[in-house]
Amino acid sequence: MKNKVILVTSDQLGKGEKELGETVLETFFTLLKQRDDLPKAIFCMNQGVFTLTEKSLVSVHMKELEDKGVEVLACKTCVDYYDVENILIAGKISGMPSFLDLAAKYEVITIS
Repeated sequence: MKNKVILVTSDQLGKGEKELGETVLETFFTLLKQRDDLPKAIFCMNQGVFTLTEKSLVSVHMKELEDKGVEVLACKTCVDYYDVENILIAGKISGMPSFLDLAAKYEVITIS
């Protein structure tokens, strides 16, 4: 995973019941943070920025990944659109140029 970037575009994993999707996404990040080979970065856009807020249980895992050296980024346009800057628990606000730079260097895995 160390040569990969995870693109998070939703606050749940998969299409279906919201509660199930949130649980599956939390499980994904719980298991990810336990790996020795962590991704280079996680970039959150669209509703994925909610995973970095106090509204999501995933934010705890994102903070732990950040503390382990994973670059956790939130799309500025999306943060502004959803007005979540003041409730971010993890990550730093970034822009599309940063994501494009990461995507040019690393394989992107999309979580939606």
